[in-house]
Parts: sequence; structure tokens; C-alpha cells
Amino acid sequence: MRTFATTVALFMLAGASPASADARQVFWKDLRPANQPAAESLGLPVVAASLPDHGETLAWNESDTTVELKGYALPVDREGEMVYQFLLVPWSGACSHMPTPPPNQIVLITLPKPFHLERTYAAVAVTGLLRQDMERSQLFIMDGLAVIPSGYVFSKATVAPTDGVPDAIEAPQGPNPWKSLQKKQ
Repeated sequence: MRTFATTVALFMLAGASPASADARQVFWKDLRPANQPAAESLGLPVVAASLPDHGETLAWNESDTTVELKGYALPVDREGEMVYQFLLVPWSGACSHMPTPPPNQIVLITLPKPFHLERTYAAVAVTGLLRQDMERSQLFIMDGLAVIPSGYVFSKATVAPTDGVPDAIEAPQGPNPWKSLQKKQ
């Protein structure tokens, strides 16, 4: 017979939180209309400016269901490694190193207690009630100040580190600019 401590330890080893055991897994494709593509061309993420509705058409509308969504955390409000609010995005580097996803592919997370985030764009699993709510978050990123629209928010959110995002878009890898500096053998 498993004890509660054993069950919690198994969840932690699996990269999930105990709250996610009863949650329905939601994927990024569930948040956008079925006719909205995931990529403009192979390996390139869709950007809001390329869509007729600028990505403001929201598809998810089950706000009374506890869900889990995995993505990458981009801090909005932080104090050192403690994060109070962040954007959950579908690919690493979104908004600062790569184009901003459409609002229906960005979720604003405001936490009742801060979450320890060791690095920007760490993969996390968020569990809670996901609902539609167009918000704008102001971030200072590499290129300066940016206002990022999000189409969804989580309430009663819990956050846990995860090993990966099952439906993440992987950025294409260009040529290595440091290759010319590498020694030839």
C-alpha cells in the first residue's frame, strides 16, 4: 500500500505535481481555431501579424475544467529567481529571441505564491482553470520594452517543472556563427 509521501515522490520524479493527477491534459493546438496553422512553413512558428484576426480568435472555452498545459515560462513580474507572474508560451525564445506568438498561443499566469524559476524559458506544467481573457503584459526584453497580448489566463494555478513540452515548435537551427573559430583537426 502506497503512502501519501510515496505518491508525492513518484509524481515529483515524473515531473508532475500532485494536483495534475486529476487534470485533463490540454495542448497548444486546443487553444487556437482548427483552421489556424501551427507553422507558416516547416519549422517556423506562426506570428500574430500574419493572421487575418491577428490570433485573437480563442478556441478553448471550458473554464470549469481543471487542466494541465505545458509550456515555457517567460517572467513578467519577478524578484530574483522568484516569479509572481509569467507568460506561458509554446516555444522557447518566444517574444524575445523569436517572434511573438498569437494571443491565442499565450497564457498569462498570476500566482498566489511566487514560484522558484531558475532560468527564463524553463519548461513548466501549469495546472488550474484555464479561461479566455485578453490581457496585455509589459515586458522589458532584449530589444527594449514590449507589450505582449495574451488570450488566456489560469486561475487557481499551480506550477511544477517538467521535462518537456509535447507539442512545442522547435526553432530551426541556422548555421553556427562560431564554426569559423573552431580548430580544424
